[in-house]
Amino acid sequence: MKEKKDKNKKAEKVEKTNVMRLLDSAGISYGVKSYEVDENDLSGIHVADQLGQDVETVFKTLVLKGEKTGYLVCCIPVAEELDLKKVAKVAKDKKVEMIHVKDITKITGYVRGGCSPLGMKKPYPVVFDASAGEFEEIYVSGGRIGLTLKVPLADLLKVTGGKLADIIMKTE
Repeated sequence: MKEKKDKNKKAEKVEKTNVMRLLDSAGISYGVKSYEVDENDLSGIHVADQLGQDVETVFKTLVLKGEKTGYLVCCIPVAEELDLKKVAKVAKDKKVEMIHVKDITKITGYVRGGCSPLGMKKPYPVVFDASAGEFEEIYVSGGRIGLTLKVPLADLLKVTGGKLADIIMKTE
């Protein structure tokens, strides 16, 4: 048993989060990256800069509520904006709205800036922007501010029951 524990140790020594435990129990390997938190800038672009990663590979987790279908989770590149009409269409709902920041913890169990598509209080439908399909691995929150995980996209889709769809605004 001790040998198995040592084998699962990550390069960085960090306290396990529920997200990490969930990935471990599913047998999914992942990379752990910590970053310096700037309370004045909780943006995903700041996180990508801290990680030294391209903003297209670092995904933020957004929680929405459909008019009829209830809560859903969307993961999009940190520099992008969500297209609510596209999300509503994917959710098969007339209208979806972002939940209020004050409700994040109550609904997900996470705090703003540390919300992950994995390990929420309840399982919600998860949609990753189609652009994630361009990468074998993407970065998502590790379940707390200052912690990001690099996870194979195929495994993320499997463990979240997620799907890929075009859900970001086009800037052209």
